[in-house]
Amino acid sequence: MDFISPTCSTNSSSPLSITLFSSLPKSLVFKSKFNAPFTNPSKSFVIRANALQLSQNDSGNSRNSALEQLDIERGVCVPFRKYSPEGVRSKVLESRGSILSLIQRGIEIVWNLGFYWATLSYDCLVGRDEEVVPYRAMQLRNLLCDLGPSFIKAGQVLANRPDIIREDYMNELCILQDDVPPFPNQVAFKIIEEELGQPLEAIFSKISSQTIAAASLGQVYRATLRATGEDVAIKVQRPNIEPIIYRDLFLFRTLASFLNGISIQKLGCNAELIVDEFGEKLLEELDYTLEARNIEEFIENFKDDPTVKIPRVYKQYSGSHVLVMEWIDGIRCTDPQAIRESGIDMDGFLTVGVSAALRQLLEFGLFHGDPHPGNIFAMQDGRIAYVDFGNVAVLSQQNKQILIDAVVHAVNEDYAEMANDFTRLGFLAKGTNVAPIIPALEAIWQNSLGKGLSEFNFRSVTGKFNQLVYNYPIRIPERFSLVIRSLLTQEGICLSLEPDFKFLEVAYPYVAKRLLTDPNPALRERLIQVLFKDGVFQWKRLENLIVLAKENVSRMSNTPALQLRNSQGNGRAGSKLKLDLTDTIKDGTRLVLLDEGIRRQLVLALTEDSKLHIQELLDVYRLLEDQIDAPTVASQVARDLPNMARDILLSWSNSVLSD
Repeated sequence: MDFISPTCSTNSSSPLSITLFSSLPKSLVFKSKFNAPFTNPSKSFVIRANALQLSQNDSGNSRNSALEQLDIERGVCVPFRKYSPEGVRSKVLESRGSILSLIQRGIEIVWNLGFYWATLSYDCLVGRDEEVVPYRAMQLRNLLCDLGPSFIKAGQVLANRPDIIREDYMNELCILQDDVPPFPNQVAFKIIEEELGQPLEAIFSKISSQTIAAASLGQVYRATLRATGEDVAIKVQRPNIEPIIYRDLFLFRTLASFLNGISIQKLGCNAELIVDEFGEKLLEELDYTLEARNIEEFIENFKDDPTVKIPRVYKQYSGSHVLVMEWIDGIRCTDPQAIRESGIDMDGFLTVGVSAALRQLLEFGLFHGDPHPGNIFAMQDGRIAYVDFGNVAVLSQQNKQILIDAVVHAVNEDYAEMANDFTRLGFLAKGTNVAPIIPALEAIWQNSLGKGLSEFNFRSVTGKFNQLVYNYPIRIPERFSLVIRSLLTQEGICLSLEPDFKFLEVAYPYVAKRLLTDPNPALRERLIQVLFKDGVFQWKRLENLIVLAKENVSRMSNTPALQLRNSQGNGRAGSKLKLDLTDTIKDGTRLVLLDEGIRRQLVLALTEDSKLHIQELLDVYRLLEDQIDAPTVASQVARDLPNMARDILLSWSNSVLSD
């Protein structure tokens, strides 16, 4: 197929992989030589470029300046930071007995991790390291639970990182995503009453006696609001968790200061900054008011999408330690068997899931940073529902456009420009010689795509890209680590629900549709780059794009959620969506009238090889004749003619004046 899309993998370091796992035997972990995760700001607390300048002027602290410099390099919005190394230090040391508490905690961590490392070393020494892996993996999970929330969070990070920790350990750590020991109900209920300032029975007519889910930072109950009778989920933060988190972050950073040399040598980055970015995200997740705002932004983004359900927040019953949300009546993706037996249309559900993930990344730039199976629900009507928005990440407009550039360069098989895209995205340091990397990129994409679209998957590319990262000075910015982790996790969910499901058979058509229909000028420019190669118009590429885009429209039309919406809206279930190319045709007409170079290229395309390419035009028209309402498009173009005429006159006058 002529239209192809690249995928990339991640090999960035876990924030605690240095402090906790750098000395473990190779039977447990694998780390690349070149890793450098960066922070991801939450969209809910952003300060634009002018605020960044103010922040830099006001901050005399070198550590904060270093964190801000990372944001400048990333080209992303800057969050209102709750975290700073100095803030953590002052918070920890302000209380009485803090030094004694730190010493005790430090001894506890060193003793437990040291003993675990000793057992692994002994296993390797006597040659039984492989046979005891299941037991050691379970032992590691229990150890992280015993060490508390910070370590549980580190385990959850590792559970999604096949590039850092081996699969059998990773599978065991996945249990931490939904099966963390809960704290007592009476403690949780007291926190709710203190946060809301009312007795529990005054707000809720009933509440579950058992937790629905327990995680590293909090746990969830099901309840019914007394005022409305609505079912809700109550998320309650663990008691006295902030002092524990601050203390552990202080110890992590202190230890990291002794490991900077090793970190720079092995990972190509500063160990202290790795802890800083981990701390920044961790403190964001502790603030439930921030999570509430994240949810509101997701609701706004998907407000016109009937295939996605985001639970609404009851802000009057929520605070910084308690979050009350709409109850999601669906089946978690942790139970594939229940989804299959429920009669949910599996292909339709997976299609809307992949489309929702791609919309978050390429359209909104705000995406769910932790889409593990416990956070995704299948609803009976075919919708996909997301919960737990504490870990949300942002891609800037610049990042999204460069990703589209990478797609375009893959389409054109321009691997030199793909390597330059890696530099622009922060995978390579500026000034790095990309020449040695170009053949390696070419080998990865061509070998993977040579198997055909049906056999191509993200996981198959991950291992190959990991080798590339290991052999070349490539660092993986944390925002793209989360992007790839998100895609890999969701591809894994798809395969667990439907082993024959082809992730890219849904992703390709979505990207094709975006290129053809998105009115963003940057994407219009990328579309032109796809359609012209070496100055020659690519008819086959245009046909492939149209076929793929129609496939996306057809798939989405057939999803039960959209069919239900159509039947409720106009009484016609099963009505089909169409590929709306009105804006594209208008922009194309404008471009032909205004751009002499494009006009010349189109004339050459129609008269290439000394013959009129009427047949190609007819082929394109036949693909679109059932999608386009010609009178409507003609009317829209006619309405835009005065603006086009004005632009033509302005262009002509500018050229005359410049001459």
